[in-house]
Amino acid sequence: MTHNFLKTSEFSRAELENIIESAFELKNGKNVEKPLSGKSVGLVFFNPSLRTRASMQVGIYELGGNAVILEPGGTSWTLEHRENVLMDGDKTEHLAEFVRVLERYVSAIGVRTFANLQDWNLERTEPILSAFQKYATKPIINLESAMHHPCQSMADMMTIREKFGKTKKKVLLTWAFHPKPLPMAVPNSFALASAQFGHDLRIAHPKGYELDAELLNEIEKQTKENGGSLEIVNDVNEAFEDVEVVYAKSWGSFHHYGNLNQDIREREVYRGKWIVDDAKMARTNDAIFMHCLPVRRNVIVTDSVIDSAKSVVVMQAENRLHVQKAIMAKIIK
Repeated sequence: MTHNFLKTSEFSRAELENIIESAFELKNGKNVEKPLSGKSVGLVFFNPSLRTRASMQVGIYELGGNAVILEPGGTSWTLEHRENVLMDGDKTEHLAEFVRVLERYVSAIGVRTFANLQDWNLERTEPILSAFQKYATKPIINLESAMHHPCQSMADMMTIREKFGKTKKKVLLTWAFHPKPLPMAVPNSFALASAQFGHDLRIAHPKGYELDAELLNEIEKQTKENGGSLEIVNDVNEAFEDVEVVYAKSWGSFHHYGNLNQDIREREVYRGKWIVDDAKMARTNDAIFMHCLPVRRNVIVTDSVIDSAKSVVVMQAENRLHVQKAIMAKIIK
């Protein structure tokens, strides 16, 4: 198994299946080993978190380890990640020293660093996560980056497995209205993992909100290799027809990176239209509703849908704990 856990496409389907099976063993109490006994894991949060922070901290504890939580610019120094830069601005420490020092104390480092929606061509290269990867000799775990959120997508795959078993499903990833642009990591990773697990994937979004072309090529490749399919639609009502899983998520247009006000103006026409409601769910094949949380009620999804028996958003959140424990147990030696 690869040294880091940065995106699911760096792993074979067999390796991902093994993580899911281990997560179920942990959830069902069949594995009580403490592989992190006497070890610490650094958790570096450039951005806010509830599920990721709590589930990682609890998971490390339950595996016998200790979590060291750092928030650059808050509980630790502000960090510079660029190379060959004159550090006479607001950054206090360079990642070159930060990472090399931190890994002397810990057995792995988890990193959460969102896209700032300013420069698409730069951010799609994962500049901060890549810098951690460059300087570290210990495993790096991606806790959400500009392009990927693999821990979330693995919890999503675990949740679908828990509800339906190992059979392939008709899965919808639908864009939803949000008053402001959001990063693309969650939809990217959900689509990629769905393809890797062989589901029939439909991606729905208004024109102009396409996912990254290179990522879509990888998704299409994975669907072919794993017996699934890929369909992209721009009609919000057509999108829901006959699907068994509805995953709602808003994301910004990479066409508007660096000009967020234009994105905000243009997306306003989709308010109240690109929302998951009872009428759209009625078009599905008795689908479950999924969202990574946090979610804006009655903007992305109506109360009646998220509070229904078909909503599995809390199960998804719980499964973050189990799948992350399985990931850490695999990669931290």
